[in-house]
Amino acid sequence: MTNAPDVTTYHYNVSRDGLNAKETILTQANVNSTQFGKIGFDAVDGKVDAQPLYLANVAIGGQLHNVLYVATEHDSVYAFDADTGTQFWKTSILGTGETTSDNHGCSQITPEIGITSTPVIDRTQGPNGTIFTIGMSKDAGGKYHQRLHALDITTGAEISGSPTEITATYPGTGDNTQNGNVVFDPSQYAERAALLLLNGNIYMGWTSHCDIGLYTGWVMAYSESTLQQTQLLNMTPNGHEGSIWMSGGGMAADSNGFIYVLDANGTFDTTLDINGFPTKGDYGNAMVKLSTTLPCVQVVRTPLISFVPPPEGPQRNEPWMEVPEKRSFMTPRLKARKADQVGCVQVAQRQVPSCSMLPPPVPTVRWVTPL
Repeated sequence: MTNAPDVTTYHYNVSRDGLNAKETILTQANVNSTQFGKIGFDAVDGKVDAQPLYLANVAIGGQLHNVLYVATEHDSVYAFDADTGTQFWKTSILGTGETTSDNHGCSQITPEIGITSTPVIDRTQGPNGTIFTIGMSKDAGGKYHQRLHALDITTGAEISGSPTEITATYPGTGDNTQNGNVVFDPSQYAERAALLLLNGNIYMGWTSHCDIGLYTGWVMAYSESTLQQTQLLNMTPNGHEGSIWMSGGGMAADSNGFIYVLDANGTFDTTLDINGFPTKGDYGNAMVKLSTTLPCVQVVRTPLISFVPPPEGPQRNEPWMEVPEKRSFMTPRLKARKADQVGCVQVAQRQVPSCSMLPPPVPTVRWVTPL
């Protein structure tokens, strides 16, 4: 038996703070050039943009093993023995006759697009535990696909009902609208932000290919047990752009189940309602707090606190961290922070003072701060 914590999601936990609170071996004294360094190399079939995940004491072949899970841009998922490097299994999530996606003329994810975001693991789901991942592919007819896959952690086999094709429509007049709805076109998007597992739902956010073509900002949730869509929100339904990129970081969540997401660019309506929300529901280029349970909208429109003056122009889309109150070095209300592409660290208040009942969709926007 190994006394080591599992790493089932990006940066250890849904707060995305990157803290291993159970570290027992590494210290400031032994992390040095002579005692700390590479001890192995595991060969895979493509680029690895996703953070590898780790489980201790997984029963495989009648024995307990510590397992490293690696996802590649070639649409493959691997399970390695974390101690010996032995490959337990490899699963390709490509459909019959499919290939990975091309890069759509964008150098951000290249030369191929397969599994880009960090998967998430639930050891209690399925007969042995399940790893969830999203892969992009292209079929023989030239059609692109985005699918949610659920794989058994001990065998790599698809769980019953897996995979699920990602589809969505949302009321609006924004880019790629058809018959009064904005339509999710799988060819226009990449799922870059790490998956978030919260209260039985897998949350995902979608970005563009170098801001090319018609796209808007999508947040979706799928049930981890049925793999069916449960929640849907478009961040710019009556505008354009609205990438959720976050440099591979994941949407964060707090202990009350609120979700924090960065909308990197796109339309932000400058006309606001009495609650301080954009009147057309466009939240581009903003820090946003989402509720997944209550059909109400709350807003705090407070200036960001920037450690250096925010410059004009560049998109602000770096990873988010939800700062617990006990770790905050400012007032208890200042608990959410992000960094942008040009070195600014920005802090926003999480508290919300009022609530007005508005029609869903769920998840609903709790507050939004334009950047």
